[in-house]
Amino acid sequence: MDGDIGTWISSIPKVTRYWFFSFFIVPLTTRLGLINPVNLILISGKTIYEFQIWRLVTSLLWHPVNFNWLMMLFFLYNYSRLLEEGHFTGRPADYIFMILFNAICIDIAGLFFDLYIMSPALIFSVLYVWCQINKDTIVRFWFGIQVRAMYFPWILFLFFFILGANWPILLLGILVGHLYFFLMYKYPQEFGGTQLLSTPKFLYSFLPNERTMGGFGAAPQRRRDERGDNRWGRGGHDWGQGQRLGDF
Repeated sequence: MDGDIGTWISSIPKVTRYWFFSFFIVPLTTRLGLINPVNLILISGKTIYEFQIWRLVTSLLWHPVNFNWLMMLFFLYNYSRLLEEGHFTGRPADYIFMILFNAICIDIAGLFFDLYIMSPALIFSVLYVWCQINKDTIVRFWFGIQVRAMYFPWILFLFFFILGANWPILLLGILVGHLYFFLMYKYPQEFGGTQLLSTPKFLYSFLPNERTMGGFGAAPQRRRDERGDNRWGRGGHDWGQGQRLGDF
């Protein structure tokens, strides 16, 4: 059993592994009463005027321990892993930059609109980017519904909205993911604009590319999952079984 768990952990790509277990551990510390969650959420007054800047990070890693937290864990593990193993293979610095860009935009919006729990927004932003890069992939939703990946974030948003979830946070994640995708790919490639986003060189010093990638900077419409977790050969991607969701 220990060997199986160790093998599974080591199989998770590095960035996703640290993010996944941080998002797993931080909520548990509040569930066990070790930390007061009020000290982790994004409160604009305390962050700006009392210089409690750690909230900019902890609000991206905390979520109430409930069924929706488990759903967010699934989305994080699945779509972050797919991005890191697929489009960002061998380019950890580029992937870290995408997460940092999205996180900064989300934190700024959270401070401006007095939002508190930012982790679903960051996870949804990554899910959105994967869906746009793999926009023609068929995603199998609950109850046998099949949709193209480019529509999947909006289907999820509508689903959570109907169930009364904290939809502004999810909408923020979709908008920030779209902003990254537009500035990084669509604007320079489809509109002939200037490349406004690029990974800072210092990130490459800490996280050098592991191997040369063909088509650097391009966002292909379809990629084959090399690990076989997506059922490409059978025409779709399984994302999970249907269960009722509660409120965030």
